[in-house]
Amino acid sequence: MYGVTSYADLVTMCEKAGNDLGLDVEVRQTDAEHEMLAWLHAAADERAPVVLNPGAWSHYSYAVRDACAMLRAPLVEVHISNIHAREEFRHHSVVSAVATGVIAGLGVDGYRLALAHLSLRLRSGGQ
Repeated sequence: MYGVTSYADLVTMCEKAGNDLGLDVEVRQTDAEHEMLAWLHAAADERAPVVLNPGAWSHYSYAVRDACAMLRAPLVEVHISNIHAREEFRHHSVVSAVATGVIAGLGVDGYRLALAHLSLRLRSGGQ
């Protein structure tokens, strides 16, 4: 369902894609919701654009949703799998309503596409 790309390969891919687009990319991963909230609050304070795969938090974490709503730069929500083709409870993301855009079901290419979108927005002056 999620493919065979390792986390290390995903980090390398995102950093290279960001570099090619003139973006400074920092990849982070956590299973600790409080840590994710702290990162999102810091991104809001820094007005940093965010590409976020909220995983299972998509479907129930209003804390993550509210932290995302505080962002002052674009937020692209990414899901490796197509959440709409999965179990019914996964069809709705509480984060989507506050995201600039959502990419789902395109595998890890979704991250590359999200970075390309952010690069275009930032170059055109659109935050």
